Amino acid sequence: MEPVPPDRVLTVPNLLSALRLVLIPVFIYVLLVAHANGWAVAILMFSGASDWADGKIARTLNQSSRLGVLLDPAVDRLYMVTVPVVLAVSGIVPWWFVITLIARDALLAATLPLLRSRGLSALPVTYFGKAATFALMSGFPLVLLGTWDALWSRVIGACGWGFLIWGMYAYLWSFVLYAVQMVLVMRRMPKVDAHG
Repeated sequence: MEPVPPDRVLTVPNLLSALRLVLIPVFIYVLLVAHANGWAVAILMFSGASDWADGKIARTLNQSSRLGVLLDPAVDRLYMVTVPVVLAVSGIVPWWFVITLIARDALLAATLPLLRSRGLSALPVTYFGKAATFALMSGFPLVLLGTWDALWSRVIGACGWGFLIWGMYAYLWSFVLYAVQMVLVMRRMPKVDAHG
């Protein structure tokens, strides 16, 4: 069993997660209101880099915390909903793509009561799921960079779509893997008595 992380708030990873959270409404504003695509790309790139960095710092400098364990994945989920929706509103990605991603997350969230009935809060994150999220979060800024009317932009945009398509398939496949884990949990673990 993994040790419980310390109950601390002021750590570098938590600061990075909080900064990413604050940047979500800024991203919405710069893309939908100011139409400053360059700034929107910069925010997505910073968010992707800081998401990688906060996990690395937490492990390397022993700065993991209970808040970080909750905050980092929560901010990731917010980005995984907000970014594609905003890009769809802007006409950059199709709505079917966004609906597929959100439906996958909604189905995953629907399994939480079943997990809790077995005394679990979540299933372990798979490397395939992490790779899918990485591909999607890499693809979004590249597709956004592909909106300029220049050859370099079209090339980068095509690379971005490569990331997004692979990421979408990987995201769906990781859901299948979670579903298999879920079935195993339901079959092998007894229900927890809520009144016990």
